Amino acid sequence: MARSASKVRKGRAATSAIGSGPWVSDNGNGTYKNPILFADYSDPDVIRVGDDFYLTASSFNCVPALPILHSKDLVNWTIIGHAVERLPARFNAVQHGNGIWAPSIRYHDGWFWIFVGDPDWGILMTKTKNPAGPWDPLHVVHEGKGLIDTCPLWDDDGNAYLVHAWAKSRAGINSILTVHKMSPDGTKLLDDGVMVYDGRNGVAPIIEGPKLYRHNGLYYILAPAGGVEDGWQLALRTKNPLGPYEAKRVLEQGSTDINGPHQGGWVDTQTGESWFIHFQDHGAYGRIVHLQPVNWVDDWPLMGVDNDGNGVGEPVATFKKPNVGKVHPVAVPQTSDEFDSDKLGLQWQWQANPKPEWYSLTARPGWLRLNAVAAPAGCHPDPVGGGPRSVVAAGAVFEGEHISSALWPVPNLLLQKFPAPNFTATTKLEFNPRSDDDTAGLVVMGEDYAALLVSRSTAGLDVKRVTCRKASEGNPETVDATTTVLGAADTTFSPLEGHPAAAGSWPHPRRTRRSASLHNSASPSTLSKPIWLRVSVEPEALCKFSFSTDGKKFTVVGSPFSARPGRWIGAKVGLLCLGTTGHADFDWLRIR
Repeated sequence: MARSASKVRKGRAATSAIGSGPWVSDNGNGTYKNPILFADYSDPDVIRVGDDFYLTASSFNCVPALPILHSKDLVNWTIIGHAVERLPARFNAVQHGNGIWAPSIRYHDGWFWIFVGDPDWGILMTKTKNPAGPWDPLHVVHEGKGLIDTCPLWDDDGNAYLVHAWAKSRAGINSILTVHKMSPDGTKLLDDGVMVYDGRNGVAPIIEGPKLYRHNGLYYILAPAGGVEDGWQLALRTKNPLGPYEAKRVLEQGSTDINGPHQGGWVDTQTGESWFIHFQDHGAYGRIVHLQPVNWVDDWPLMGVDNDGNGVGEPVATFKKPNVGKVHPVAVPQTSDEFDSDKLGLQWQWQANPKPEWYSLTARPGWLRLNAVAAPAGCHPDPVGGGPRSVVAAGAVFEGEHISSALWPVPNLLLQKFPAPNFTATTKLEFNPRSDDDTAGLVVMGEDYAALLVSRSTAGLDVKRVTCRKASEGNPETVDATTTVLGAADTTFSPLEGHPAAAGSWPHPRRTRRSASLHNSASPSTLSKPIWLRVSVEPEALCKFSFSTDGKKFTVVGSPFSARPGRWIGAKVGLLCLGTTGHADFDWLRIR
């Protein structure tokens, strides 16, 4: 592990402590609180192998894909890897909401298996002996449009089956479930499938996310219906995996504030207890994960607690922890990163397949270097107003400028999930702009986004708060406020002479012309002083951005921003560097 001397002297850990974080589900007294993961692990599925539990979730277009989490008690989780390091080449460009939908994870014949649907490709499978990876390349089990939410079952008689749902946006149908016979090696389907449940005509609208099990001599499909925000959980059962099935509602919101409750997976403990993990749609925070006790009543799974006696469970807010035979220490998914390793922390994902030249953890050991990468053609900042701007002293603020939507299609945004209802993310940055195109900063990304961006100007160094509403529709960014925070005396570069910003414009990221002062610069442009960037997220995902030049006193920039989810994912927080030739060095990102 590469470490910088300064970090060793300060005794900082390479990553956030395993048992600390902005959200801890374990109450420390033998009980837990929901959600067990206050983060966007959409469409979770879970298994137990021996004394270990493993969870995976949807990742859509984010890379690496298919996160793998590990737990000893179903309450305390950490990230141990990803099943897919790169998506197909079509994901070299950003494809919000496409890609990996609703996986299932199983253990069979000494292998860990994940089956998943790509709505534009078909049913895919990967497997491994080690859940931390590496996993085999994705194998196409069956090509087809709209085949989603796949789950296998290997029966005791040697036969294998696979259930899936349908995406209406691709297949033209939904609200039905189909079961196929599958080859025992999991590589292909053996028939055209049987429709085992029809939820159309109001019976169980938008039934999806099926998981297939065998329990006590019966076959079960657990599947949500009614939609992500207001739905419920159904159990279907039969004596034959190809049907017919009878159905019963087994979990609903009832009198609780847990809307949904949606897609998930059933698992048992070493001691014979049954539990159900599912997600709740929670707005900007994404699809957060809950844990419900399960009791079997007349061979039906009653999930949660039946508060009103109607035979249907309701979600619990707190409950006794699962009995796994031992007490295990508190653990939380990784968030903070000191960038002391030669690999990025497992919490990070890009918006598309990454390129090696985007970043380095070895160019300056102990720091993350993000190289300035030109934004895709057609999404560069452009002035649409704001008027002339003159050279000013440090501390001056400008408001009301507009530039076109820039970040929505940018692949090289390094992002991670919101980890709690309220938290603070702070990073220490040293910026090396080598052209007037270069900018770096801290972003909260979603269909609305906001960022705190650092760039070079005639006066020295500017910090700019930008906001974009409905970014997926190509709406323009608004520059809410700009502050010149480091003047020429605080930097080792000369201020830009004739910089376009002085005339109220903004440079094109693919621009090849450079200003004369930069093109003829005799030495690299580096800062002599660092800058700290921060976003404080409060309940209801209200974000306040601020900066500091000493790491102690922070100045708020712009008005509070209400985060929104992305396409099928929650809002994310992360780092960026755009431009042509410069780079930004990040000492760390800490989440508290």
